[in-house]
Amino acid sequence: MGKNRLEAFSDGVLAILITIMVLELKAPKGAALEELRSLLPVFLSYVLSFAYLGVYWNNHHHLLHATKQISAGILWANLYLLFWLSLLPFATAWMGTSWDNSSPAPTAVYGFVLLMSAIAYYILQQRILAGHGPESPFAAEFGRDWKGKLSPLLYVAAIPLALVHPWISNAIYAAVALIWIVPDRRIERALQPGNVRK
Repeated sequence: MGKNRLEAFSDGVLAILITIMVLELKAPKGAALEELRSLLPVFLSYVLSFAYLGVYWNNHHHLLHATKQISAGILWANLYLLFWLSLLPFATAWMGTSWDNSSPAPTAVYGFVLLMSAIAYYILQQRILAGHGPESPFAAEFGRDWKGKLSPLLYVAAIPLALVHPWISNAIYAAVALIWIVPDRRIERALQPGNVRK
């Protein structure tokens, strides 16, 4: 089974998610610059979620580029990832409208969606690696996944820390996004001549 339809479908879903999130940015009622201050939490939530969707799109692209064959397991794992990412606009909107009152629930739910998205991406990655075999260059490269191992741990810490103060959790979410801004180079290394599986 080819991968072009899977890539196109996934790209389309991510584009729709970004569109839904930007529609939550409402113009202020007044014309003064001070009016923008009240929109800052919503805007910051949008920027953070846009960064996350960009990171997922980038790494998803690299992962599918390395994939030789699409199986039913990969299709379902990809849908599972898209399911959790599709909840990001809801979590973003809720967190953005509740930063002012320091409510922990929206920030914790946002972290839960990020955690489940990370787990879903890991499942997709494992399904793809299973098709390459344990001795492939891909398996060797993905064994060094320090960012993929650290991120869920940080989410697990950030979710209960939202009860202490949501800004602590938001800082952790932003830190995780920043470490993922640099694209995952493991796939590029595995695709170098001499490493690619025949």
